[in-house]
Amino acid sequence: MGEVYAARDTRLDRPVAIKLLHAEFAERQDRRARFETEARAISSLNHPHICTLFDIGDQDGRAFLVLEYLEGETLDDRLTRGPLPLNDVLRYGLEIAGALDHAHRQQVIHRDVKPSNVMLTASGAKLLDFGLAKGTSLTASSVTTQTLSFEERQLTAAGTILGTFQYMAPEQLEGHTADARTDVFSFGTLLYEMATGRKAFDGQSQASLIASILTGQPEPISSTQSAIDAASSVFALDHVVERCLAKSPDARWQTMRDVLLELEWTAEGRRSTPATGSVRRKISARETLAWAVAVVAVVAAAVFALLPTRSPGGQATRFVVSAPPGTTIGIAESRTRIAISPDGRRLAMVAASEGTTQIWVRSLDSVMSEPVPGTEGAVSPFWSPDSRFLAFFSSEDGELKKVDIRGGPARTICAAQVEGAPVWGPDGTILFTQAREGIFRVAAEGGAPVRVTRVDRAQRQLSHL
Repeated sequence: MGEVYAARDTRLDRPVAIKLLHAEFAERQDRRARFETEARAISSLNHPHICTLFDIGDQDGRAFLVLEYLEGETLDDRLTRGPLPLNDVLRYGLEIAGALDHAHRQQVIHRDVKPSNVMLTASGAKLLDFGLAKGTSLTASSVTTQTLSFEERQLTAAGTILGTFQYMAPEQLEGHTADARTDVFSFGTLLYEMATGRKAFDGQSQASLIASILTGQPEPISSTQSAIDAASSVFALDHVVERCLAKSPDARWQTMRDVLLELEWTAEGRRSTPATGSVRRKISARETLAWAVAVVAVVAAAVFALLPTRSPGGQATRFVVSAPPGTTIGIAESRTRIAISPDGRRLAMVAASEGTTQIWVRSLDSVMSEPVPGTEGAVSPFWSPDSRFLAFFSSEDGELKKVDIRGGPARTICAAQVEGAPVWGPDGTILFTQAREGIFRVAAEGGAPVRVTRVDRAQRQLSHL
């Protein structure tokens, strides 16, 4: 659309970049409208990671912009040498996410986020080229376009595909209205490419590329990292990107602010070191989650220690536990919160939201979790030996229950006040600790609990019956 020249502002004696509308486009109203749209978009933004607009004008019928002069290389050029180090991915990702968050707060959607529109300079990443930008209310539930000129309406008309296919969201390809979540998707493709050196979506033709974006899923970032880089921050980055790239806008992060906060948490986790000193701090939800992850590691180590010794060719599985959106994972002194299925394929976790707990199940080859219906008020989850059923104690009903994870209602096994982690044996018997009463057994199909041990409180002894 334009030609960009290095120049010097003789009045202020500084280097600048001048962007001229191509001569052949000078008489085309749609191209002039797009050029003017870029000028209005940039002029409304003031952010250290967005290229600054100094002036606009028209010379001999040629529209031009006077922009900040940047020394460096485009992200596109940098990626020709391979993926970026993880620290740089997080650094530039935070800077670009911050720029997009600022633009969205000023009611500007970029709509063309891609490596060639990011400049890497000594002071960090700079977001460029708002030629396809659009003004919008940016609300996720009700997106409305501001009053535009006739040329702008033509430029942003519904059903028109604008942008670069490789980085476009599904709704853009289908000609639907774009909102802030459209930039979230494109940012996810950018983050993926920085981390892996490969495009998130690819195809042998335009048709196969579009099909890949509409239906495909890129390989997880963690599977492309070398073993030395396969730290927890990589898996956390997987979670950020996977949700950015959700096909439905409603399933994505709803704002760039959400993405920014997740990236900040990921970066802080990578930089963090053990604290020293005697200062006591209030434990945050994320610190509580970190403790929960530590508990999972201990439980997993114990489980794998009991398994038969495998050959040296066995494959290690590494993962982090992220609380489902809008929830936290806490730790109770006498309750378990997390359980790994015996087949090693699923993780059940008890997450709390607004004071109510529920079990969520996550496949270990995914970073997304799904709630299990009928498990409201659940604690102490544990699995059947065949990994088909998930049992738990319902603190609301005071009952031990089980649910088929393939679907169906939760069924009561018996009334109980469970502590600790119950065990479901291969003979169909469940052993559990009743509060201050000792160990009991009950058939997994249901029935009355039978005492196995008796507690002698006076002697502080536990005797088997």
